[in-house]
Amino acid sequence: MPGTRELARVTLPTAFGEFDAHAFESAAGVVHLALVRGRIAHTRGVLTRLHSECLTGDALGSLRCDCGMQLRLALQTIAAAGEGVLVYATGHEGRGVGLANKLLAYVEQDNGADTVDANLHLGLPVDARRYDDVASVLRILGVGSVRLLTNNPAKVEALGRLGVAVDGVHPLPTAPHARNLRYLRTKRARLGHADAVGEPLAVPEPRPPDVAELMGPVRAHDDRPYVVLKYAQTLDGRIATASGDSKWISCEAERTVSHALRAACDAVMVGVGTVIRDDPQLTVRMVAGSCPVRVVLDSTLRLPRDARVLGDDATTVVLTTDQSRTSARRWLQDRQVAVHVVEPGPGGIDVVQALRLLRELGIESLLVEGGAKVITSMLGAGVVDRVVTAVAPTILGAGTEAVGDLRVNEVAGGIRLQNRFMCSVDDDVLVAFDVASNGDADGEERVDLSRAVSS
Repeated sequence: MPGTRELARVTLPTAFGEFDAHAFESAAGVVHLALVRGRIAHTRGVLTRLHSECLTGDALGSLRCDCGMQLRLALQTIAAAGEGVLVYATGHEGRGVGLANKLLAYVEQDNGADTVDANLHLGLPVDARRYDDVASVLRILGVGSVRLLTNNPAKVEALGRLGVAVDGVHPLPTAPHARNLRYLRTKRARLGHADAVGEPLAVPEPRPPDVAELMGPVRAHDDRPYVVLKYAQTLDGRIATASGDSKWISCEAERTVSHALRAACDAVMVGVGTVIRDDPQLTVRMVAGSCPVRVVLDSTLRLPRDARVLGDDATTVVLTTDQSRTSARRWLQDRQVAVHVVEPGPGGIDVVQALRLLRELGIESLLVEGGAKVITSMLGAGVVDRVVTAVAPTILGAGTEAVGDLRVNEVAGGIRLQNRFMCSVDDDVLVAFDVASNGDADGEERVDLSRAVSS
């Protein structure tokens, strides 16, 4: 667009390295930001991202879209390449309809509309974005042609119409979250976007695996989250050796699936015994995805002060009891760790009340990763919706069992599973089931072990 001019240029250090930030103003007064890495002037095939402004996703980390993750992934990709440009297009909020209208469209989506029909119900265009200013910015920067980082074919077509040659298109697939999976699928089906939800599980990296079938239909309960219980075990049912070693039972490809499951959930939970023994980070590192809230069950606050789960790379919530020291709670709170006191039970924390609290905190989907006492307690309390087990081609003999005593005296009284899904990941086998019911086959309730959770 004629009249676009550069207002400012400054070095901008970021978590992805140093960029040169250029501010451009169009004749209409719209300001765009170009983050430049390396020498791109008079260069063809410049790695380029046209990123549409999304306050809720980019700044607030909303999980209703994948915008924030795509922004970070694009900056990381450009930094790794050593040169490229990201143009941050302001005025593109909600595909150009503005922040308030985007929130109104979210209300329509909560009432059942998809991301396309939501705009139409409000009398808004499906996509009101224009790219004239972006094309002007690229010309001023001297970009000869681009290799575009995008899942959106409309951006490719728009640049072509505006005289910017597109030499190639590189999708930005991210691991979907349960809250944005429908949104991503709608963009693919109705707007022609590249598939951003990954490949089927049989296909290896670099694209993140699609774990939707492992997750099952995510439906939060009124009094607790939707709970997915996930663990890896050997062929003879061990999650650790007799000495407690559990690294690595499953293969790297299966661990990638585990990280994609984390990215799909609001929160991931372990007991403090797992933290003490394994010192897990509980973040999403093996795929491009959002890190869940980390939840640790710790009735007496034995959590080591140097535990990696306390790092600032994700939010951490600790559930404890009144048996823990006030000074220990205060130490955690001073380090931006949320601490909540719940009712104790013999041997630990009442998981039923713990899940009720998590639901009150807005957690709709919860991935439980162990250890064995937590797994046993969750199953015994009847609060698991989905069980996902990775079986590795290894036999250990003596060791730690995944599930302890559920006080089942007859086979008919066992926990029944249904709706099987199976797949292989390298030499490991993944199997997922829905938990059929909370009662025995004859209608009697199982013994409630919800107050026997490890802490």
